[in-house]
Amino acid sequence: MAVPGGTTPGPIFDDLCAADLDWSRVDVMLSDERWVPEDSERSNTRLLRERLLVDRAAAATLLPMYLPSDTPEDRLAELEALITPRLPVQVLLLGMGADMHTASLFPGADQLEGALSPKAPILMAMRAPGAPEPRVTLTAPVLDGAMSKHIVIFGDEKRTALNRARQLSPKDAPVAAVLSEAQVHWAP
Repeated sequence: MAVPGGTTPGPIFDDLCAADLDWSRVDVMLSDERWVPEDSERSNTRLLRERLLVDRAAAATLLPMYLPSDTPEDRLAELEALITPRLPVQVLLLGMGADMHTASLFPGADQLEGALSPKAPILMAMRAPGAPEPRVTLTAPVLDGAMSKHIVIFGDEKRTALNRARQLSPKDAPVAAVLSEAQVHWAP
């Protein structure tokens, strides 16, 4: 299972962690992570540990998306080695920003073209305008190759953005790279 960070999934995690599943058979990973230590307020891993990997879900295995290092490029190979045996993603939950980004596939990001390529590696380091730190993200082929894809959006602004993304290329609206066969869940 791959899930997003940020503000959108918290309430979903609060419900999901109590689901009656054999969580000991579930691997959980983020779709992307900010390159910050887990104890940082900006860490998506911290959110997972506090809101998803509790209650019954505490038995799940967390696949890391951060390992201590100055730059993500120094540790990408190690992170990929942990993720590769667990692909394809069975269940993917994504959010979307009003700028039509998903995971850390941001319009204008330094490595966006490579991350959208069908030949992209599993993970890429990304730096995006306005993002204060580097990030690591699953690339578009990995996200789009998930067996069950779900995109959760809240509010009219994001609904309008999603409808617009359907008309744009992934370069301009990265979420468009994963919309095929995705179930979209919208709440006002």
